[in-house]
Amino acid sequence: MIRTLHPAVEGITGPQPRLATIADAEAINAIYNHYVRTSAATFQVEDETTEERVEEIGARPANQPLVVLEAGDEIVAWGALSPFRSRCAYRQTIELTVYVRHDCHRRGYGRVIVQDLLKRASSLGYYSVLAVSCEESVGSIGLLKSLGFEEAGRLREVGSKFGRRLDVVYLQLMLGATKRTKQSARDSIAGRTPNLNE
Repeated sequence: MIRTLHPAVEGITGPQPRLATIADAEAINAIYNHYVRTSAATFQVEDETTEERVEEIGARPANQPLVVLEAGDEIVAWGALSPFRSRCAYRQTIELTVYVRHDCHRRGYGRVIVQDLLKRASSLGYYSVLAVSCEESVGSIGLLKSLGFEEAGRLREVGSKFGRRLDVVYLQLMLGATKRTKQSARDSIAGRTPNLNE
């Protein structure tokens, strides 16, 4: 079967993310640990150490990429594809994570990372992509929905950080869209009624 890209990952232009290296560990953590300390975007409550990040980058297999995006010779965003569950039956499902440097929001960097990771996920043969977001991460949820993710479920008050009880939102995107599915999406955008007899 020939796999086709989901419409959300077509037509990507501009600077593209690259695979992270061990040399990127401190810059990745500088972005991530800001949210550890100040936000419920991650439920981690202690800083990730450079040693832990180096170990993670070194241990990641080729089908679980961690990527970074550079602007002006600085890393401004990063993201990763990670296993959703360890059981073998989940092997065609992957979880997507993205973080943008706190002073670089609303510049399109998060969208670039997500689109790149979706393209990689499609090329790697994944069928379903999940993203797990705290209910307060409205910007991230909005970005994911704009790229075709749909809310698949919500766990009520399963997290607690900064004295707040927090919901977790599961978002899902199905990859491997067929030609008809892609054309139907274009027709919807254009306001056309699809020909069901094709």
